[in-house]
Amino acid sequence: MRTLDGQAEVARIFKALGNEGRLVVLWALSQNDCTVSELAATTELSQPLVSQHLRSLKQVKLVNGTRQGKEVIYSLADHHVAHIVEDAFIHVTEGDNHD
Repeated sequence: MRTLDGQAEVARIFKALGNEGRLVVLWALSQNDCTVSELAATTELSQPLVSQHLRSLKQVKLVNGTRQGKEVIYSLADHHVAHIVEDAFIHVTEGDNHD
C-alpha cells in the first residue's frame, strides 16, 4: 500500500473527530470562541468532560487556547477545521437526497 505524507496525523485527527462530544465542541467553537464554562453551557456537557475533549482536540491541533487573565478562550485552530466539521454535517443531512 502506498503511504501518504502525514497519513498518521490525519488518522489521529479522524479518530478525534470520531467522538460525538468532541464534534459538538468543535461545532460550538465554529460558531464562537468560548471558555470551558461557556462551552459546557452551550453543549450541555459537563465542564470536566468539555475540558477532556478540549485536551484531545488540542493534541491533534484542531483547537487553540489563549489565556486572558484567569480564563482560557478556546478557538478553532484555523478555518479548515470549521470546514471539516461543517462539510461532515452537510454530507449527513444531504445524504438522504443521494439514495
